[in-house]
Amino acid sequence: MDNTAKVSTKGQVVIPAELRKRHHLEPGEKVQIFEYGDLICIAPVVKDAVEAAYGALPSGPSLAEELLKERRKDFAGE
Repeated sequence: MDNTAKVSTKGQVVIPAELRKRHHLEPGEKVQIFEYGDLICIAPVVKDAVEAAYGALPSGPSLAEELLKERRKDFAGE
């Protein structure tokens, strides 16, 4: 796969669609640009672990909340 791009007069470079898909880059997302010897590298910004995990778990009452409700119910019945 040959991924070449032209630098525009504004210094902009378009990341090929195949690479954007593979690295899950959406419009507006940030990338890091750094030098590595003679190379200019572009890498996706690593998201904060908490931000990246947000929404990964099902929403709704937590198991702790369910357990507390159950214990209160048991306690009230005694």
